[in-house]
Amino acid sequence: MPDPVTSTINIPHVTLTYDVRGSLTDRDQPVLLLIGCPMGASGFPTLASHFPERTVVTYDPRGIERSVRTDSGELNPMIHAGDLAVLIETLDVGPVDIFASSGGAVNALALLTNRPDLVNTVVAHEPPLITVVPDSKAAQAANDDIYETYQRDGLGAGMAKFIALVSFEGEFPDDYTDQPAPDPAMFGLPIEDDGSRDDILIGQNIRGTTSYRPNFEALAEVKDKLIIGFGEESTNQLAARGGKAVAERLGLTPVVFPSGHGGFLGNEYGQPGKPAEFAAKLHEVLG
Repeated sequence: MPDPVTSTINIPHVTLTYDVRGSLTDRDQPVLLLIGCPMGASGFPTLASHFPERTVVTYDPRGIERSVRTDSGELNPMIHAGDLAVLIETLDVGPVDIFASSGGAVNALALLTNRPDLVNTVVAHEPPLITVVPDSKAAQAANDDIYETYQRDGLGAGMAKFIALVSFEGEFPDDYTDQPAPDPAMFGLPIEDDGSRDDILIGQNIRGTTSYRPNFEALAEVKDKLIIGFGEESTNQLAARGGKAVAERLGLTPVVFPSGHGGFLGNEYGQPGKPAEFAAKLHEVLG
């Protein structure tokens, strides 16, 4: 696969940075857009390498890695979906296929709702939607507690609770937030608070992403464009349960992918999944 060519798009309050592997003018190479959130383009080189027959586009969402914001405040899927629409229109290749992971999957659902004309197929892998799971109230309390802990005690304390939440198996009990807080040192996180409150995950994206309420009426009109996926190793964790709940509401059969939440990863972050097997499954569902 060729080296990526990097470009930027200037839109209000951010310069979006994206990478193209392949040719945008070769119509024999259909475009595959790989997105995450808060994961940026740096999480997708391994997966991209398994699609040499396609033009693969990756990008850094607003406020993440190279896409530097000039404003502040929390973000939400509608904002990210607007950015994705601008990106796809800038590519000028017509509708694209999208593989979307985690918060990126939530953003892709918002894009599909508002701009289905820009999409051929969306594979939404484990969207962490608290609003649609049966234990929504307890899960929302746990999620709010993460944000409040971060604002009060800093990154280490907040991120430790986040890791505990996303790896929790099954439904959250009503007394989940009454349980002892995890020790940040267990995860190699800082114990001391450095005073910063600009973390892109638990400071800017977590509440807007997880509290997003899909427009199921609108999605039902375009569900032929949507594939929901979850990992075989993460099937009982919150993000996978969110995806399965969306599929159930729309009458879709979710697709089981190899490995877990980050099953497509190589060694980008030192926690590899099963990228070859994952890519083979993605090839299969995209057709």
